[in-house]
Amino acid sequence: MTAQTADPTSDSPPGPPAGGHPQRWLILGVICLAQLTVLLDNTILNVAIPSLTEEMDATTADIQWMINAYSLVQSGLLLTAGNAADRYGRKKMLFTGLALFGIGSLAASLAQGPGQLIAARAGMGIGGALLMTTTLAVVVQVFEASERPKAIGLWGAVSSLGLAAGPLIGGALLEHFWWGSIFLINLPVALLGLVAVVWLVPESKNPTGDRPDLLGALLSTIGMTGVVFAIISGPEHGWTSQRVLLSALVGVVVLAAFALWESRIPYPMLDMHFFRDRRFVGAVAGGILVAFGLGGSMFLLTQHLQFVLGYDPLGAGLRTAPLALVIVVLNLTGVGARLLPKLGTPATILCGMGMLAVGLALIATLGADEYSGMLLGLVVMGSGIAISMPAMATAIMSAIPPEKAGVGAGVNGTLTEFGNGLGVAVLGAVLNSRFVGLLPAVAVGAGSLPAAYASARTDEDRAAVADAFASGVHTSQLVGAVAVLAGGALTALLLRRAERSSQETSAA
Repeated sequence: MTAQTADPTSDSPPGPPAGGHPQRWLILGVICLAQLTVLLDNTILNVAIPSLTEEMDATTADIQWMINAYSLVQSGLLLTAGNAADRYGRKKMLFTGLALFGIGSLAASLAQGPGQLIAARAGMGIGGALLMTTTLAVVVQVFEASERPKAIGLWGAVSSLGLAAGPLIGGALLEHFWWGSIFLINLPVALLGLVAVVWLVPESKNPTGDRPDLLGALLSTIGMTGVVFAIISGPEHGWTSQRVLLSALVGVVVLAAFALWESRIPYPMLDMHFFRDRRFVGAVAGGILVAFGLGGSMFLLTQHLQFVLGYDPLGAGLRTAPLALVIVVLNLTGVGARLLPKLGTPATILCGMGMLAVGLALIATLGADEYSGMLLGLVVMGSGIAISMPAMATAIMSAIPPEKAGVGAGVNGTLTEFGNGLGVAVLGAVLNSRFVGLLPAVAVGAGSLPAAYASARTDEDRAAVADAFASGVHTSQLVGAVAVLAGGALTALLLRRAERSSQETSAA
């Protein structure tokens, strides 16, 4: 397997022009706007869960698929989108992604049932895959190495804001409009982005870059979908049921086939040799688990605030705002960037992921019955995310050749999207299992909290249903905290070993 390099005679080399592109900061603004819109749709749907459950008669599994359809399709296509951007042009792919994302958003706003909305969200995922890979790749192309850390820091701040601010924006829209407004808001942003891309963003590509790996994209999408489908279906159909076991088996086998295929073809979607680099492996593990904790916790938080603490959608969104504010403030002030050279990458990531785990645990324990305890947990979580995520993005991009900026961005985006989807699936499954197991006899068989309430006949029954749901949220948040803490320790260990190995090689 040979690595592809840029043609030195190309009119669009991988590196930026001397001094960087003259309009690089304006370009960064356009890129950040597109990135914000894509990532908002990972969490903006969470506050609409009660409305969708009631208006569409959606079950818990339906809701999880509405959320995961977007993430899973996006995850499966990110690496292919990165390869396509490197070969055919990042500006072209950015424009195409904005157009597809806008069309998908319009279709989602007009959906009449769960199936239509799930299909529209999957379509939006295609556009989102193109956008997520091209935004980071363009940043690498238009900024010199000296300015790149600051630019990536700002890009990271907007990315984190998109993940955390979705419930706030969604809650504000649902306070005054119907649920479809959370998708219609994407249309003016997409149109503005299309005009700005045409006028501002320069074209860049690697003419000798890898060909798109369509079979790899198909295998990765099927494999991840199979695994997550098994996790979602487990609580409802039983973990040992034929449906769940067959789905899990198909997912694992197809993912293994994906890895085998990628290791044998000359133009892989994901070069499996990257996994020989401990920096890459450590950053991959950490990236998945940070996204796992953030995506899963936001899925749980919005339901906790509305179903357990009784806030309306806007109130729930406002109460998640401190998480987004802490992330943005710390990233804009460069706290993580200053800690990185002082502590080193392993210690910085361990510190950040440890804080994220502590924040989740605080929310589960102190925030179970009142918001004040939850607020402390949100602040600690935001601090951990702001510290760990930029460090891991830097570790991933530094382990991948510069001429494969699109692939690097695809890897980074895949980790985020797959981690988010896995967090919703796993923590949602833990929540549902605990909830169903604790329901009073009168509500046994209910697939959602509203259905369980409808089955309750007395105040005592309704109190038991509420307690069962609260217990499920508490348990799933603690599971997320343990997973993130273990991931932080593993990531730090792998990165530290990689540093020592590099130092020993240099000394020899």
